[in-house]
Amino acid sequence: MFYVAWLVLGLFVVSLIFCVIFHFSVVWALAAGYIFFFSYGLWRHIPAGELWQNSLRGLKTVSTILMVMVLIGMLTTVWRAGGTIPMIVSLAGNMIRPEVFFVMTFVLNCCISCLTGTAFGTAATMGVICMSVANFLGASPVWTGGAIMSGAFFGDRCSPLSTSALLVAAVTNTDFFHNLVLMARRAIIPFVLSCVIYGLAGWHSGSSAGMGLDVWHLFSSSFQLHWLTLIPAILIIVCSLLQMDVRKTMGLSIFVAFVLTVTLQHMAVADLLPMLLTGYRCPEPALAALLDGGGVLSMLPSIAIIGLSATYAGLFERTGLLLGIRHGVMVLKKWLNPFGCIWIVSFFISMVSCAQTLAVILTEQICQDLVQDKEDMMLALEDTVIVSAALIPWCIAAAVPLAAVSAPVSSLAAAVYLYLQPLWSWKQWK
Repeated sequence: MFYVAWLVLGLFVVSLIFCVIFHFSVVWALAAGYIFFFSYGLWRHIPAGELWQNSLRGLKTVSTILMVMVLIGMLTTVWRAGGTIPMIVSLAGNMIRPEVFFVMTFVLNCCISCLTGTAFGTAATMGVICMSVANFLGASPVWTGGAIMSGAFFGDRCSPLSTSALLVAAVTNTDFFHNLVLMARRAIIPFVLSCVIYGLAGWHSGSSAGMGLDVWHLFSSSFQLHWLTLIPAILIIVCSLLQMDVRKTMGLSIFVAFVLTVTLQHMAVADLLPMLLTGYRCPEPALAALLDGGGVLSMLPSIAIIGLSATYAGLFERTGLLLGIRHGVMVLKKWLNPFGCIWIVSFFISMVSCAQTLAVILTEQICQDLVQDKEDMMLALEDTVIVSAALIPWCIAAAVPLAAVSAPVSSLAAAVYLYLQPLWSWKQWK
């Protein structure tokens, strides 16, 4: 039976590798994987109806996340159209100074990622701005790309809008807002050390050229950069502190940003409504590369990845497909503490799955016997798979942000926070 299980898993890995090599969407590999795993259940003489019910049970665990992703698509549209993102980027962009360029790049991307909850969105906005400034200053693209990646995934790990944080809370059955508090405490030392390292790197580079880039003027030509445009972002922070349901929080922010878009930016409702589905399109060509995007349709690939990945959990539980791998992990536990085992498993699962979402679900499934406390498992997943996936060049978590900011792959070596967070957590493990 174990030979057949390994064969099925091998076919799944081959399909993932095929999609990566030939640049097909990983969704096709995940769909093929579902067919493989479902067929394995049938081979085990498990009724198709029972397998289907287990698939749906796994899907229900991420139903909230799927709804949040739809809302994120709308939110990223109205934040762009309403001037919220242009205002934030303008304020932050004008704070960058050459002598502390790398550390400011890290901190600013941390702030944007915490506000938006998306590493991809952070890279496409503040990340692009920072790389543009780096090119003007002649600063190292390796260090700049590393600082962008570090900052982008700082918020992807612990933002109140982060779908990855929601996913980890769902698979570990832990309280989302309490998780944010625990993650924030665990991130203090890695954050400070990252700032020190980027500060030293910037000081050593000795860049002293003038800025010469007026970000405020760039955006003010097309947007009313009024303080009111910050309200949608402020609402996210306030409502999260009040532990309001994330769907209600995002819905409120979307409504306010929608009103601001119509009243302050003078966009017609008839023009804005379709953009909630298709994404924002800036009429100014100079800003289009920075601001175009968002919309529900942009989230469909991620929704498909999360949905398909979630169905695996129920199938694996019912068919026992991962029992052989779990046995190997228990042997590994003799040499490493549970966190070290989870770290290694998460890294290799990310390498073959190429998708952060699937890596979270599979790592939890494989390592669930290592850790009894749900909060410990939550922290272990957040401090391993969420950041480790961004260090694998062919993984979606790394490839998309790097491409968005045109950073070299070697910049992953300078993404110091992505190394410090798991190292510090390993040191803190009981």
